[in-house]
Amino acid sequence: MIFRSNFHQDLLFFENPTVNSIIQFIYNNIYVFRKLEMSDRSNWGSKLGFILAATGSAVGLGAIWKFPYMVGANGGSAFLLPFILMVFTMGVVLILAEFIIGRAGRGSVVTSFKRIAGPLWAPLGFIGVFCAFLIMTYYSNVGGWCLTYLFESVMGKAASTDLALLEKTFTDTVSTPLSAIIYQTLFLAITAGILIFGVNKGIERISKILMPLLFVLMIILIVKGLTLPGATEGLKFLFAPRWDQVTANSLLNAMGFTFFSLSLGMGIMITYGSYISHKEDLPSSAIWVAFLALVSALLAGLMVIPPVLAFGLNPSAGPGLTFITMPAVFANFPFPNFFAFCFYGCLFVAALTSMISLFEVPLAYLMDEWHLKRKSAAILLFVSLTICSIPCALAMGPWSDIKIFGKNFFDFADFVACNILMPVSALFVIAITGWFFFDKSKYEVNLTKERNETWMKVFRFLLAFVAPCFIAVIAVFNLM
Repeated sequence: MIFRSNFHQDLLFFENPTVNSIIQFIYNNIYVFRKLEMSDRSNWGSKLGFILAATGSAVGLGAIWKFPYMVGANGGSAFLLPFILMVFTMGVVLILAEFIIGRAGRGSVVTSFKRIAGPLWAPLGFIGVFCAFLIMTYYSNVGGWCLTYLFESVMGKAASTDLALLEKTFTDTVSTPLSAIIYQTLFLAITAGILIFGVNKGIERISKILMPLLFVLMIILIVKGLTLPGATEGLKFLFAPRWDQVTANSLLNAMGFTFFSLSLGMGIMITYGSYISHKEDLPSSAIWVAFLALVSALLAGLMVIPPVLAFGLNPSAGPGLTFITMPAVFANFPFPNFFAFCFYGCLFVAALTSMISLFEVPLAYLMDEWHLKRKSAAILLFVSLTICSIPCALAMGPWSDIKIFGKNFFDFADFVACNILMPVSALFVIAITGWFFFDKSKYEVNLTKERNETWMKVFRFLLAFVAPCFIAVIAVFNLM
């Protein structure tokens, strides 16, 4: 590979031609040495596998569970259009920043921070590791709900026209201690079992199976939903411009959801970035991940909103839209349990792909910093999470009266992770890539394809100046 610079001409000042030859050889083969340096760490087997894995992280329940009720509660297109704009500006920039740190540092979040910025930055990298762990303590609970409903659909019990019965079923699901802990533990065990097989045989292989399966299941449900009388109202709700409903609140919600839905500030994209080959172009990879995450969110909206409106139900029903409203929709379909199975299969796949990416963050930390084998690290994490997740599993049941600053364990963990740790972690990512060590960012961005100075100036402006304001506004809005 040719190094695109004339800087080598300034190095050749020695009179001894042998010294000059050595310098020229090292400089021209810098990528060979870099490749040897990276050879002891796993790489993605293919660009497709990496993009599907990263997209699986970004999709998650954020797209399928949260997006439909967020777009429903914020005026449809009044939320959707700003969201699309922010995904392809701030979203791409921040994904790229995390990829840069990961590939440049070739390690976990803590290891990468330390290698790029020095040992004093290592504790700041731990914020991302702790954030991922904390999210898993309650996210595994939601994954358990998805498993519960998936099994219920297999048993033919996941669809009903009785909304009161469906609400009671959901309440029982989240508040019954034994079943909540069992399903949550099973969900954690499935995740740990996949990750024991490593990056290529575990994460990448399962992503190549689960992500296409997710899209197939979603398309089946979309096709059926769009054939319903009145489904066109759902399309209008989603895509017809409604500028009169664009408010400061809908814009702020779109900003917050962009940040949340792309798995930013959790250390995921840094960890996945550490497995990216030096041959891959980081900016194009970041764009692909953002694009596929956006497509997944749009498919989720098409899967949920048209049938909900076709049956005259409320699209702004909040989180219950997934577990209460949708079973009522399926009850009006032919073969209701089949479509319920497809839907909760989507939820489970989305939850699992996100959980895999979250799990890999502290797993990589244990391997890089504690020098544990992958299997040992996975088992240690599984046991730790099984124990630490119990308060969240009981937070809507017998421990619902236990409050921390007025919030139960589930809500408190979610509040701390999303409103404090994620924004702070993202700001440190920006500080490294956009402020103090931009030369390393420039190197990684131009490694396979050189960008012109205008491109780099726009990128740095968005990263170093616009992105911090973007994150600060989200943080303040969520803390109010």
